[in-house]
Amino acid sequence: MSPAWPLRDEKAGVELVGAHVSHQEYDDAEKGLYDSSDKLPVIPPMAHQRQLADEKKLQVDTFFSKESNPTSPIHEGITPFSSVPALSLSWPPGWKIPDGAKVVERDQGRKPSITNIKPKEKISRWILFVLWFNTYRKFFTFVTLLNLTGIILAALGRFPYAENHLGALVLGNLLMAILMRNELFLRVLYIVAIYGLRSWAPLCIKLAATSVLQHVGGIHSGCALSGAGWLVYKIVEILRYRAIQHPAVVASGIITNVLVIISVLSAFPWVRNTHHNVFERHHRFIGWLGLATTWGFVIMGNSYDIKVGEWRSDANSLLSVQEFWFAVFMTIFVLIPWVTLREVPVHVEIPSPKVAVLRFDRGMQQGLLGRISRTSIMEYHAFGIISEGRKSPCHYMICGVQGDFTKDLVANPPKTVWTRELKFAGVGHASAMFKRGIRICTGTGIGAALSTCIQSPNWFLIWIGSNQEKTFGPTITGLIRKHIEPERMILWDSKERGGRPDTVKLLKEVWESFGAEVIFITSNMQGNDEMMQGCRAAGLHAFGTLWDF
Repeated sequence: MSPAWPLRDEKAGVELVGAHVSHQEYDDAEKGLYDSSDKLPVIPPMAHQRQLADEKKLQVDTFFSKESNPTSPIHEGITPFSSVPALSLSWPPGWKIPDGAKVVERDQGRKPSITNIKPKEKISRWILFVLWFNTYRKFFTFVTLLNLTGIILAALGRFPYAENHLGALVLGNLLMAILMRNELFLRVLYIVAIYGLRSWAPLCIKLAATSVLQHVGGIHSGCALSGAGWLVYKIVEILRYRAIQHPAVVASGIITNVLVIISVLSAFPWVRNTHHNVFERHHRFIGWLGLATTWGFVIMGNSYDIKVGEWRSDANSLLSVQEFWFAVFMTIFVLIPWVTLREVPVHVEIPSPKVAVLRFDRGMQQGLLGRISRTSIMEYHAFGIISEGRKSPCHYMICGVQGDFTKDLVANPPKTVWTRELKFAGVGHASAMFKRGIRICTGTGIGAALSTCIQSPNWFLIWIGSNQEKTFGPTITGLIRKHIEPERMILWDSKERGGRPDTVKLLKEVWESFGAEVIFITSNMQGNDEMMQGCRAAGLHAFGTLWDF
């Protein structure tokens, strides 16, 4: 393994040693280029404080000293510019070793170095459970248990509605699953929450609404699984009485059942996260095929009269059933995003081999994300949108090189890409509900965070990365310089500073000095968990990155 990360002062010959990790691993992780949670170091809080009119004390620019600036955690020199001076870590005469540190002798005649051995703060099991059993899992658990109860009651003959409307229970669940992933429907939910709550609602209601908006995927997953469960129950009932059913109805029901189950299983977390293309092909295309066979199942199932064993030609009987209208709205909401599909011009800037910055025409609201692809219907990838506002002539996406799609953006920059003009809202879109907040991100997470801080003067930006200006280029750093005042941001270069800051302590300082109500986090899994746990323990309201379950 490579040498330890040092914070070194050459004059004093002193190092503050953190964790052992290679420079390349650390740079890649901070840029968001891969998730190597087990290799990332957790750098202890820096043992430096700013002088207050006393020459004997250390002169250091630090984010963690309240005394240095009672109104802002920002000190001079902490800007996006490449000329940011390095922290001066010379230890003055009379300086004492901080608690929890020890002196370690170096060979080759060097002076002693400081190694912090303070153990990581232990998080209670209750906090870990609360963060695990989040609103997503609460929604999923409630929906699946409710439907499972209904299936059990129907099997026991104690649910009369299910006996006559099994198809409605199937399609009603599937319709709700589609709605919870529909761009237009979610944008409407955000509009209602933002404009309906921000002027009068107390903070607790705004936080609850934000949690619901962020975790509606739990309803999507729960309803999709429940719809498949009701469909299996319906087919079992049909097969029990297959003697009086037409073979075409039985066959269409079995085919629909198989297709829907494959579509649902392909969206399980392991498949989605480790085999994205497999998920996309099966969930999308087999899902569409399942929708088509659902139409055939609904029409034939309601057109065949089992009492007389004949087909009905009366259209009114079909129009009057719930299943028909559920199928209609399912089809409409599946088609809406795709009718906005366009091939649009794009300009690709490659500031470094690890990042591509894509520029598109027209401005956007903050907190939105867009999906792009080189083809019209395959391999869509979502990225955060950076824009100066609706009236801006363009918007940007930051694509960190992680897989084949993003590697090809750097190796073979396209002139056009396919995208859905109807963008979808991320949880950052809910920032408009709050008076003041903090947006903290690492690496390429700046793509999802920057618009909020550009378009709102009441949001504070913390960006932790590695050599940001060189890695992400003049376009991104230029937007930061132009729109965000130095007292409203902290840009932490982990390569120049020798490691990451104590993010939880940093958030506490900014929370108090800036008067924030909420924190939005965009980071890799390790960074997200660390900050969410620390914020929960400190009583700070925070919303972190989600990995679709």
